[in-house]
Amino acid sequence: MELSKFLLPEAIIADSKAGSKKRVLQDAANRASEIYDLPAGKLLAALQARELLGPTGMGNGVAIPHARLPEIQHVSGVFMHLESPVNFDAVDRKPVDLVFVLFAPEGAVTDHLKSLARVSRTLRNDATCQKLRSTRDEAAIYSILIENEQSQAA
Repeated sequence: MELSKFLLPEAIIADSKAGSKKRVLQDAANRASEIYDLPAGKLLAALQARELLGPTGMGNGVAIPHARLPEIQHVSGVFMHLESPVNFDAVDRKPVDLVFVLFAPEGAVTDHLKSLARVSRTLRNDATCQKLRSTRDEAAIYSILIENEQSQAA
């Protein structure tokens, strides 16, 4: 599944001032609510419930919080570049500064897994992460993410 199918340019938050994991999740839920017309409170509750099952920090300064909800019609994402890294209980115990939040329909297990796999592949690429960290421009961040997607498809 291509990133451009579930990440809109306006779903990029560059230079987020969120100073905690809780605030990151709140900000992502609020942005998703604004863009995708979804209930912010339910999005936040679902993300927090998922985090209780196990941390979504995958290491190398990257986290991929995700949740499934019945109110969601299709996979939707929010990408955040944090001004200062925060503790996300990552597997390597390092703080996180790149966060890709995913929301998926409750019954869409396959689409959810495909989108998680795409985001994971994208953010495991060290060169991509370096580019993402080098800019605070939302349009540039979106282009970097989509450029990586297009080069993987080639």
